[in-house]
Amino acid sequence: MSIPVRWIREYPAEDILYFRIVTALAALWLYLLLFQRKTLRLDIQKFRELSKKGKIRQTSLTVLACLLIFGNWFTYIYAVNHISIQSAALAYLTCPLITAAAAYFILKEELRPIQKVALLIAFGSVCLLAKGSLHDVLWAATIATCYAFYLIVQRVSTGFNKLNQLVIQLSICALFVIPRLVYNHHEIPTDPVFWGTIILIAVIFTIIPLFLSMYALIGISSTTTGVLLYINPIIAFTLAATYFQEPVPFIKYLAYGIILMAIVLFNSINFRQTRKN
Repeated sequence: MSIPVRWIREYPAEDILYFRIVTALAALWLYLLLFQRKTLRLDIQKFRELSKKGKIRQTSLTVLACLLIFGNWFTYIYAVNHISIQSAALAYLTCPLITAAAAYFILKEELRPIQKVALLIAFGSVCLLAKGSLHDVLWAATIATCYAFYLIVQRVSTGFNKLNQLVIQLSICALFVIPRLVYNHHEIPTDPVFWGTIILIAVIFTIIPLFLSMYALIGISSTTTGVLLYINPIIAFTLAATYFQEPVPFIKYLAYGIILMAIVLFNSINFRQTRKN
């Protein structure tokens, strides 16, 4: 997402975020009303049948998920446009570690010895990357924590269609966003490039990734989902070094190479199981 965000970097981060949410929400509601009305009705009925305690629990998880994903999006957009691409990449390097730790200690998900070794290797690599700017590290930690705990909340929140859950989450975000847009002192953009980019971000980099990650959590552990997030910062790092021409010291090339090795090591068990099947 780094490239399209940079296309509209002259716009305030909050404006990009607000229009991203509203556009994604409009696209999702359109899809639901056209193709998934039955599923939506079933989920509404299922929620009504929950006990009072169950309703409070599900509502709390949904609101918490909204706060976390909203915080993640805003801090990420701000970091990309005003800090550095590499700080945003560092965030998603830190995210899998936080996700894995939270899943291990909170959800009691099992980690095999080789996976623990892989996470330690990845942690060492992140420490290498974090030796530079403390400012970048703090931004990265904030971005990472928001998304890591969003994944954990999604893992806990079960029993409802994931697409419907995503729509509800974005709808709650919109309750905050729309009043801000109405009373915003900035003019509504009219540039076709802005709206084309916003639609691209809303569909390709918002709806699809969130939908896939939510469904992935049904079949695989939060830890594995978190580790697969390392693909994101590796792409971001590559773009930072090549497309955006950000200066990259040798130690960062080394650190990202170590992370690639850790990903392969962590998923080696899955590779073996796939071969057996």
